[in-house]
Amino acid sequence: MSTRPPLVLVDGSSYLYRAYHAMPPLTTRTGQATGAIKGVVNMLKSLVKQVGPTHVVVVFDAPGKTFRDDIYPEYKAHRPPMPDDMRTQIAPLHAMVRALGLPLLCTPGVEADDVIGTLAHTAANAGWPVLVSTGDKDLAQLVNKDITLVNTMTSVVLDEAGVFGKFGVRPDQIIDYLMLMGDSSDGIPGVPSVGPKTAVKWLTAYDALENIVAHADEIKGKVGEKLRDFIPQLGMTRELVTIKCDVELDESLEDFALKPSDEALLLALYDELEFRSWANELRADGHVPNSRGASEWATPPQSTSSTANVVATKSAYGPTGTDTRFPAPESDAKTITHIVDTSDQLSELIAKLIAAKRFAIDTETTSLNYIEAELVGLSVAIEPGEAWYVPVGHDVSVEPKQLPKADVLAAFKPLLESEQIAKILQHAKYDMHIFANEGLALHGVSCDTMLASYVLDATATRHNLEALGEYYLGRKGISFSDIAGKGAKAVTFERISIEQAAPYAGEDADYTLQLANLLEAELAKTPALLSLLTDLELPVQRVLQRMEYHGTLIDPEVLRVQTLSLTSRLHWLETQVYELAGEEFNLSSPKQLGVILFEKLGIPGGKKTASGQYSTAEDVLEQLSHPLPKLLLEHRSLSKLRSTYTDKLPEMVQAKTGRVHTSYHQAVAATGRLSSSDPNLQNIPIRTEEGRRIRQAFVAPAGCVIMAADYSQIELRIMAHLSHDEGLLKAFRDGLDVHRATAAEVLGITPSEVTSDQRRAAKAVNFGLIYGMSAFGLAKQLDISRSEAADYISRYFSRYPGVQDYMERTRAQAHEQGYVETLFGRRLMLRDIRSPKPMLRQAAERAAINAPMQGTAADIIKRAMLRVQSALDRENLKAVMVMQVHDELVLEVPELEVVRVTALLKAEMAAAAELAVPLDVEVGIGKNWDEAH
Repeated sequence: MSTRPPLVLVDGSSYLYRAYHAMPPLTTRTGQATGAIKGVVNMLKSLVKQVGPTHVVVVFDAPGKTFRDDIYPEYKAHRPPMPDDMRTQIAPLHAMVRALGLPLLCTPGVEADDVIGTLAHTAANAGWPVLVSTGDKDLAQLVNKDITLVNTMTSVVLDEAGVFGKFGVRPDQIIDYLMLMGDSSDGIPGVPSVGPKTAVKWLTAYDALENIVAHADEIKGKVGEKLRDFIPQLGMTRELVTIKCDVELDESLEDFALKPSDEALLLALYDELEFRSWANELRADGHVPNSRGASEWATPPQSTSSTANVVATKSAYGPTGTDTRFPAPESDAKTITHIVDTSDQLSELIAKLIAAKRFAIDTETTSLNYIEAELVGLSVAIEPGEAWYVPVGHDVSVEPKQLPKADVLAAFKPLLESEQIAKILQHAKYDMHIFANEGLALHGVSCDTMLASYVLDATATRHNLEALGEYYLGRKGISFSDIAGKGAKAVTFERISIEQAAPYAGEDADYTLQLANLLEAELAKTPALLSLLTDLELPVQRVLQRMEYHGTLIDPEVLRVQTLSLTSRLHWLETQVYELAGEEFNLSSPKQLGVILFEKLGIPGGKKTASGQYSTAEDVLEQLSHPLPKLLLEHRSLSKLRSTYTDKLPEMVQAKTGRVHTSYHQAVAATGRLSSSDPNLQNIPIRTEEGRRIRQAFVAPAGCVIMAADYSQIELRIMAHLSHDEGLLKAFRDGLDVHRATAAEVLGITPSEVTSDQRRAAKAVNFGLIYGMSAFGLAKQLDISRSEAADYISRYFSRYPGVQDYMERTRAQAHEQGYVETLFGRRLMLRDIRSPKPMLRQAAERAAINAPMQGTAADIIKRAMLRVQSALDRENLKAVMVMQVHDELVLEVPELEVVRVTALLKAEMAAAAELAVPLDVEVGIGKNWDEAH
């Protein structure tokens, strides 16, 4: 069962219609209708307050026809048109929903119900509980053990039992129920004379519509004749009443994280729509209106600043809005930005920067791809509220008056490369790349506001500049789309006029400076956190930049051969599937696949989803005892390998360097682990032969080898250190196979007597406990009974009491202080640790046990990277770190340096932390990554 809060899907169109008819006809002095807006917003606020979701999306019908109009032209044709005073409320309502921080979707060609059905189906298949807020009876067909409906106006909750209590049929019978009755309001025909009572009677007697049709001759009287006459129309009716659960959406579920509200925009909307009580509440909190008004109702701007959003973090939100713990901005006034476009102005600015010895700097560029990006301008700030913008790369046909880039960079070079002059940046690694492209090395970075925020509280907010400005300063700045435009009309930065670019760029530098002042002061209150920033994250950032800039060499020919091999295997799998199925069908269609598996072939174990289709999720297919599902699972796995890696990796080779350049992200995982993208190195599979072959494409250049150095069982070693358990400590100190030793201890036998299955069970427990595995989870993994699993865990704790003491001690500590720490002081805030909801509280407790181990392991590998890079530089070796994946470092090493670098890696990585047990480092060598690993 999932421990996360439900994904909340709001039927915005249902809200709108109900609020319009329920609320009095409110209008502003200018005649703008507002009753429905007020009703919907009240319902949304109430829903969020009651449920407390982390992820929510409000779904509205998009204007225009849908696929149902093509199926049946009479569909909703007799509905009266939307009243004008209702239609005029849609745009401001959408603006207010977005300003509240609620993601919103309007998808053309389908109805809101279809989008909700798709999202609900996707989330439920991923084990994520779903709460659908609606008053529409049609959505009852989605209800299952994972999907629940709630009617906000009546507070009625419909789970599976609730649906039966309300309608007299099960959720999986709702489609048949609707088909029999039809829907006159939507123009959907049903069996004449059949209402709810008759529909329930027939479905109770025959269970499903197909059985009713099969026994239609048994139904007497006029209604029986009408049923038999209507049978030819049932196919069309089913398409009309069935919610589509496979709508193609660009968004993923994680895109629907609840965002901080835009209080300035809310205030402007409240004033314009004359919601005085809401406006007064905001003003009482110290908020003042900004210049936005109804003209921005269409879509809120989204920042795509070259600095602000290079890393799009996915951290969960904590408190929304400005945290009152933090002081007000140092300057509430609009940033004053001076444009520097003469030599005298540049000289004067350089003199100011030298005298200040500390300033914020930001780059504006042509691209987010750091290898391709070219510098367009520099902005700097010395004191809050004032900034300077130096344009150097705007299109000369648009902006001819600019200083030569070479002159500007020559003037800035001594400052940028000086360790004595402190520079403040937001996501400095990107700017390091930009300056490196221009032949400059950025040194003296004293603060990176992205990393400072991440170290202070990794989960409080996202860590891009826009989110930090809102969260810590309570200010929403100029967004990139304000100056660059949106969609097809958007332009890149070099095409923006200097007069427009300067305020945007200057504000970025100003906000970065103000954030640094605030965040450094907060971090200084906890020396361990300040040390994490200055002694670990900032130095690691420079190492990562060197790794990214160097890139990784891949052999496209190896990948091409793998693509051919995968394609051949996929083709063979398809023919085998078709042969077993007795026909060809679309392997990517869950609907067609479900029919083949559970109806045509009659394989037991089929489970229907809320849409009436069979689930063909991976966990369902894995349980089926038939050769066809196994072939399908292999087909899915190989298709993903081909599309994600063997086809895509060659396209990612940069023409400029002939290498692949990933991006490492420091401010994403709450535990401190690094992640990467474009390509995602962490997700390259190694459990299958086909997956491991992908690593064969990561090769060494001529005269070099690939060397991979990996920590052995580092998290278990950290567990031994933290728990002080004598049994675990002894196993590691004696250099034993810890899983075999565990099995021997728990089972009361000698290590030589331990079988491979017994070792596997011990390994499952050793690693499972780190992630909070329950007896149920262990039973499922080992295919044993829950009582056997519970007995094994009980015996484990009796042999390793220190582990149990550590877990209980950590839970208590987390409840007391609201966070846990790694060995090096990194904190993970646990906002749900005192939650009254058991599921949330238990999830936080599991995180409390796991985070110190995962986080300490992340800190150790970062410390190892610093030691290794320092040793390589100190010994003047040519070996280069090229990748960091999980607990592994990968290097390109000249053949003549193999012996020295092997010894260096073992020594420096082992010395990265002093634990109660030794850190064991394994080093492998090969011509490619697979051989080395």
